[in-house]
Amino acid sequence: MAKNFIQPGNVIDYTAGANLSSGVPLIVGTLLAIPIADIANGDTGAVQIEGVWELPKLSTAVVPVGAAVNWDSGAGEVIIAAGGAGDLNSFGIAIEAAGNGATTVKVKLTPGSGVAGA
Repeated sequence: MAKNFIQPGNVIDYTAGANLSSGVPLIVGTLLAIPIADIANGDTGAVQIEGVWELPKLSTAVVPVGAAVNWDSGAGEVIIAAGGAGDLNSFGIAIEAAGNGATTVKVKLTPGSGVAGA
């Protein structure tokens, strides 16, 4: 193996700037990251940046399968409309449809595709 290989990259270390709860997404640059376990403020812990996750969704959003999805950082949920400042657009792809009234959606995280909201 090449001597400069570090790790596969689906899980990365993250130093928390606030207390983080396991399973609750956060934005790290242009990545949506999900802590694997609770991380205390100032501690470093593992966050997952790949894979398929069931995430909270704006209940009125209609998400078709295959749609690019956005993260509303203030509400802590998936939206379809473009996010504003502090949000993350196009961070993943819905792998199943989730209609009006559904409060979760399954999303394939697509690292490197996220764009900060304006």
